Amino acid sequence: GPNLLGLATATTVIRGNDTDQQALLHLKAKITGDQLKVMESWNSSIHFCQWHGITCGRKHQRVTKLELQFLELSGSLSPYIGNLSFLKELNLASNNFYDHIPQEVGHLRRLERLELINNSFSGEIPSNLSACSKLTYIRMRGNQLRGEIPGSFGLLSKLKFLSFVNNSLRGSIPPALGNLSSLEELYLTYNALSGVLPEALGRLTNLTHFSADENSISGSIPTAMFNLSNIIVFSIGGNKIQGTLHSDLAITMPRVEAFSVWGNQIYGKIPISISNASNLYQLQLDENRLSGNVPSLEKLENLFVLNLYTNHLGHGIEGDLNFVCTLVNNTKLGILSIHNNNFGGVFPKCIRNFSRTFSVLGIEHNNILGRIPDGIGNLNSLEVLRASQNQLSGPIPFDIGRLQKLKKFYVDSNFLSGIIPHSIGNLTMLIELALDVNKLKGSIPSSLGNCQNLLRMTLSHNNLSGSIPPQVLALSSLSILLNLSSNYLTGELPFEVEKLKNLGELDVSKNRLSGLLPNNLGSCVSLEKLFLDGNLFEGPIPSSLSSLRGLAALDVSDNNLSGKVPEFLASFGALKYLNISFNDFEGVIPSEGVFKNSSATFVEGNNKLCGGITELHLSRCNSAKSSKTSLRLKIVIVAVILGVTLIFLFLLIMLLRKKKEQQPTTTCAENSLLRLSYQSILRATNGFSTQNLVGLGSFGSVYRGILEDTGEVIAVKVLNLLNHGASRSFLAECEVLKNIRHRNLVKLLTAVSGADYQGNDFKALVYEFMVNGSLEDWLHPPAGTNEPETIRNLNLFQRLNMAIDVAHALEYLHHHCEILITHCDLKPSNILLDEEMV
Repeated sequence: GPNLLGLATATTVIRGNDTDQQALLHLKAKITGDQLKVMESWNSSIHFCQWHGITCGRKHQRVTKLELQFLELSGSLSPYIGNLSFLKELNLASNNFYDHIPQEVGHLRRLERLELINNSFSGEIPSNLSACSKLTYIRMRGNQLRGEIPGSFGLLSKLKFLSFVNNSLRGSIPPALGNLSSLEELYLTYNALSGVLPEALGRLTNLTHFSADENSISGSIPTAMFNLSNIIVFSIGGNKIQGTLHSDLAITMPRVEAFSVWGNQIYGKIPISISNASNLYQLQLDENRLSGNVPSLEKLENLFVLNLYTNHLGHGIEGDLNFVCTLVNNTKLGILSIHNNNFGGVFPKCIRNFSRTFSVLGIEHNNILGRIPDGIGNLNSLEVLRASQNQLSGPIPFDIGRLQKLKKFYVDSNFLSGIIPHSIGNLTMLIELALDVNKLKGSIPSSLGNCQNLLRMTLSHNNLSGSIPPQVLALSSLSILLNLSSNYLTGELPFEVEKLKNLGELDVSKNRLSGLLPNNLGSCVSLEKLFLDGNLFEGPIPSSLSSLRGLAALDVSDNNLSGKVPEFLASFGALKYLNISFNDFEGVIPSEGVFKNSSATFVEGNNKLCGGITELHLSRCNSAKSSKTSLRLKIVIVAVILGVTLIFLFLLIMLLRKKKEQQPTTTCAENSLLRLSYQSILRATNGFSTQNLVGLGSFGSVYRGILEDTGEVIAVKVLNLLNHGASRSFLAECEVLKNIRHRNLVKLLTAVSGADYQGNDFKALVYEFMVNGSLEDWLHPPAGTNEPETIRNLNLFQRLNMAIDVAHALEYLHHHCEILITHCDLKPSNILLDEEMV
């Protein structure tokens, strides 16, 4: 009796142990990438309870915890996970598991905690997870899950934490979630959820955190949700919510610390009861349709962030900003953003008494009057001061120089007067400075040369006079914009302009600058826009400007420039706007490049210019000649014809012997819809860094890049023009690829032909980037690779499809191309795979 019972129990344990071990080995088999080699411990030399990440129960030696988080594992999750019947905790967080979550997870009746965050799981959420009735914690943030949130989750009565943040879930929030009586935290941010907020969520009396930002939820906030008395964080920003805020908001939500409804369509007034929300740390009501006055915020002693911008608050009159001074005793306030409203009245002097932790003040785009108060320098933690587009007047306070942490200072488009204080040079952390469109006078302080972190500075449309300080042009940090236009600046453009090697736009137009254009202006090789118009510059356009290959706009109009229009301007492929009008240029105007576009080129007011396309309305370049000149011309023509004939015969013989192609002046980029400059290619590839290098070929290197404007991932083939035949390779590839169209041939996006910043010839071909590399990488992954994706297996169906695709491509090249294609070797390394493995 007793002995037989003990034997039966032991046999059951052994069978259970064997089931767990086999299940774990099946899990291991599905893991295709293990960079840290953690799965090597999963072998029969030791008991599976001692394997990495495994915890077993003491009594039955069954697996109770599987913890493999942060181990850089990749692969799929085996359905055998369902055989670990004693499992209480499954944690695979922050790996690269992909494919669907197997339904068998729903068999784990003892499961209490499910952690799958930051992986690549796809497909739908298994609805049978509701059978895991002991679940208290579910986190699936940061995956690629689709479909809807299962309504069956409403059966998980013990669930306390539920997060589906950053997936692709659609549909409505199930009303059944209102049955989760134990739920404390619900996170649904960054999905594609729609519909309305269910009234049933108001039954979640234990809820402390609710976040559903960045979805497409509409309707109004249910009244019942304002009665969630335990709520600490309530965040539904970036949706399509309408309606008004509950009048007793702070009374019914007494514990609320963060209330965020930004980016919706909420209208009406801010409830007066908000004044009693003494625990409030963050109040974000920005980007709505709120109106009226802002109530007193005196009791909000813990408030750190107050965002009210882009509403219809205020009436444009005195008293609109009274609420600002109710925050003076708040010792924690850090951010006050009330821009893009209708606030009127005088700039509140009380701001100078704000907390020493105060770092951001945004009041631009209002109707605020008065002066920037003296004492503003007391805010020694201030990093951002934005007061643009108001009606501020008076001088810039001298003590502005005490704000030594200030990074962004915008007071443009006001009525500020007086001089720019010399103390502004103390703002050594300044990144952006905007003082344009005011009534400032005097000279530009040379102390600005101390602000060596400046990226952008605009002083235009003022009454500034004197010369441009060399110290300002020596700010090599300037990379976005330097705009000194529409002032009364005199003197020459300082030679220190050569220091602006990183600057993208320079505008000194509409001043009284004179003298020659400095030859070292050509050192500003990053310039995309150069505006010198409306000055008194004289002499020729310097030949050094031929280095500015990235120029997209050049305006030198309304000066006293002379000489010939440089031929190199016609070779600037990026140049889309050129204005040389009202100068004293002479001679023949080029007819190529930008000069072919009369809507982009302006040449009027140069009476000595001739030629060009007819749309420019210039005279023809032929004048009256004497008969003697005419005779000489005939003799010269005969001699030239004879000489050209002999040269032609010589070249023809050489051509037949060497069959050497002559390089054309245009590229296949002319037929491309995409227009890229050397600079944009340089930025996209992070300066052609080795981290972006993905391959080397016989004629050049291939880099991975990301276009700044669109975020599109591209492959850039940069030709090594020192290799014999590289130029011919470029032209041949252009000629072929611009004429072929086939889904199984890599698409050429554009070609770039020009010069780099050193003036060297630069040629590159830009293709779509094939994210899955080459077939070689999949069939024979290199030893020691750090890329887990390359170790995935190809199934038979994928291999067959690839073979068919290659056959289609070859059949097109051999039988349907209008021109002969020489495709060289056909081998796995030359077969590239996109995200669909095509």
